[in-house]
Amino acid sequence: MTVLLILVNTAVFIYEVSLGSGGLTRFVSQNALVPGHVTAYFSGGAPAGPLNLLPFFTSMFLHGGWVHLIGNMWFLWIFGDNVEDRLGHVRYLVFYILCGLIGNVAHYALNPASALPALGASGAIAGVLGAYVLSYPGARILVLLPIFFFIQFVELPALVVLGFWFVLQFLNGAASVVASGEAGGVAWWAHIGGFLGGMLIFNLFRPRPRVWYERR
Repeated sequence: MTVLLILVNTAVFIYEVSLGSGGLTRFVSQNALVPGHVTAYFSGGAPAGPLNLLPFFTSMFLHGGWVHLIGNMWFLWIFGDNVEDRLGHVRYLVFYILCGLIGNVAHYALNPASALPALGASGAIAGVLGAYVLSYPGARILVLLPIFFFIQFVELPALVVLGFWFVLQFLNGAASVVASGEAGGVAWWAHIGGFLGGMLIFNLFRPRPRVWYERR
């Protein structure tokens, strides 16, 4: 499923690129999550219908550029297969989608009037990171660490690396709320919501160990 998700995200992005500027603008407007549009729908300012809420799902498969796509898919490739092994293929797919939805709901809740389109798999992947922390907290992750004027490769526990990543997301998300609710178009609260959501629902998806017993 991890490979399939990477292929789907890549295929959708290639389709985006093929649309040209005019077609891409319409496609993003229709399929990215624009919180202001959702608020208008809830307040009766937009036509009723399920398509108004569909971007909570479709936005998870859109990306704003090659760097955005490659960065997300790199994280998914590194951490996704381990979580998939722990959950199983179908559970993992459902878990991934739910984390993405939770992340998008968190983004909407903190930015209900935003007119900026939010797009990307970051919320869903953040949920995968949350599940990875619970499953493999002591796993060693190779990171680049600047030490004075030198760059060193250092192995650190997953709990430290991803914990630090989450703190950065939270600080940036808090700063965006204090500033204006929007900081450079980065959906920080989708990352935060997806990560916490993944940690909260992980145990619901983790297969229960079988209990063997002997009949007498």
